[in-house]
Amino acid sequence: MAKAKTAYVCGNCGSQSSKWAGQCADCGAWNTMSEIVVAPTLASAGARSRFAGYAGNVVSESRVLSLAEVENVDQARVDSGLSELDRVLGGGLVFGSVVLIGGDPGIGKSTLLLQSLVALSQQQPVLYVTGEESLQQVSLRAQRLNLAAQQLRLLAETQVESILARAHEEKPRVMVVDSIQSIYTEAVTSAPGSVSQLRESAAQLVQFAKRTGTAVFLVGHVTKEGVIAGPRVLEHMVDTVLYFEGEPDGKFRMIRAVKNRFGAVNELGVFAMTEKGLREVSNPSAIFLSRHQQQVPGSVITVTREGSRPLLIELQALVDESHTANPRRVTLGLEQNRLAMLLAVLHRHGGIAMFDQDVYVNVVGGVRVSETGVDLAVLAAALSSFRNRPVPADMLIFGEVGLAGEIRPVPGGEERVREAAKHGLKRAIVPAANLPRRPIEGMEITPVARIDEMLQLI
Repeated sequence: MAKAKTAYVCGNCGSQSSKWAGQCADCGAWNTMSEIVVAPTLASAGARSRFAGYAGNVVSESRVLSLAEVENVDQARVDSGLSELDRVLGGGLVFGSVVLIGGDPGIGKSTLLLQSLVALSQQQPVLYVTGEESLQQVSLRAQRLNLAAQQLRLLAETQVESILARAHEEKPRVMVVDSIQSIYTEAVTSAPGSVSQLRESAAQLVQFAKRTGTAVFLVGHVTKEGVIAGPRVLEHMVDTVLYFEGEPDGKFRMIRAVKNRFGAVNELGVFAMTEKGLREVSNPSAIFLSRHQQQVPGSVITVTREGSRPLLIELQALVDESHTANPRRVTLGLEQNRLAMLLAVLHRHGGIAMFDQDVYVNVVGGVRVSETGVDLAVLAAALSSFRNRPVPADMLIFGEVGLAGEIRPVPGGEERVREAAKHGLKRAIVPAANLPRRPIEGMEITPVARIDEMLQLI
């Protein structure tokens, strides 16, 4: 057998190099280069060849087709048993897809997949592969959650060749591998969890899913930076990447799609952790609003768009006199540089200076907001705290703020206003271009085009 060729891959950006270096030439990260096997070995080739005769599998000879000759077939989807998970997946689970789920330890990844797999086992053959827990531990979790898991098939194995051989016998339609960091292959001599083991093991599992039409869930660990451990190419190999968000000791969990070949990205599913497992939250806007007994300065209700769902959130700001030479700009759930830019726009076009004030901004409930539609609400909350004047509790504020002081429209403006009206809000300050064409019952809408117009209103 010819000696396998090796290369070095960066665990931060996934770039490859023919020789080891202390610093990655592409992303500049230090000590992230790890050795991998780049040529297929006889062991991996033999493992892949065992699935050519899988029942229901059709392997066609490759040939070139024009786009008009390609037959369009709707992707068959199946309910995962959890509607919030179906929303994040794009409407349901697609057979033959590979889904990578990452999150902090104890966040609920195994609990979510166990609940979903038990529901799927009522109508589909499923297989739960555990590499970190024993079969008894999985059984105890199912009993604690009161799950009817009589149809659930379990396998405790860490060698990918053995896993695929058992899967060939069981012929599952949905398979969970918990976790990918504990799986190893005979084709690579390095320890489980290394970059080369992750790449080769994931490649065999992905090829198995595509050849057999089996939906595969991979559970991935995360690093202290909050990204899935291993090279970024692991995310490129799968069809969907989901991230669990939320504090492990908190009640609510959020799962977000950051990559999805079968649906929209940035979809958000919300769950509540209870003694009986994860419970779906069908109305997440209600849990992120504090509903203060009395009006308080620095609190503003805004609406963000997570995928196809408008979500009401509460922004809180605290502006206090700074006793240092460099006032602090602290954000939780928002981009810190965005806050500094908005304060500069407020000074230049609104005439309100906060260069001698510490500014703290927080998104209630642990939600992370990446869009610019909450810019206007951030300024309103900071100004409310600075002037010690509360914004009415029944007022909604949203809009993007430009460097010239203009207020730009945001996507789905009318849907955002209607979502606020459902929760009892009576007034709204929106960009002029987002003014609904038809009046919304019970909602007084005021359009604004410049920052100075918003300052006069609040």
